Amino acid sequence: MTTEQALSRMAALCSTAEHCEADIRRKLQRTDLTADDMQAVIDRLYADGYLDTRRYCRAYASDQMRFAHWGPQKIAAALRSKQLPEADIDEALALLPDDEHNALLARLLRDKLRHTPQPTRQKLVRYAIGRGFAYDEICRQLDALHAQRGTAADDPCMADSSSASSDF
Repeated sequence: MTTEQALSRMAALCSTAEHCEADIRRKLQRTDLTADDMQAVIDRLYADGYLDTRRYCRAYASDQMRFAHWGPQKIAAALRSKQLPEADIDEALALLPDDEHNALLARLLRDKLRHTPQPTRQKLVRYAIGRGFAYDEICRQLDALHAQRGTAADDPCMADSSSASSDF
């Protein structure tokens, strides 16, 4: 494959969906291009506007929150793994509406509570942390959920993880 063919294919790919440099580099490594040719293709994609790290970070963060139901911390970790600039990651996360990711966290916790046999606060916290939400946000949402449910103080879901229960 020639450099021009690779450029044409990568430009077509980038015109259909957002991609980052790491994605393009991975695809180019499957070709017989030299490292210099791969870098030339990537440089040209940046110059022609097909690659843009700020645009990619914003689109990725928005999509992962809306479709994969990820929290800000998991989104940031995934973007960092793609070696994107920290400033672009921070900007993309700042653009995520707080009320949307708070509503998402509340919905995820309600759903998990409804579908988990013998739910404990610890199980819910672990689940939400795995989805990429901050511990303090999780605790606030669990407290609000507890207040909404109007449950008794002995509710196992709201039990403190430091209690000496066999559920932990």
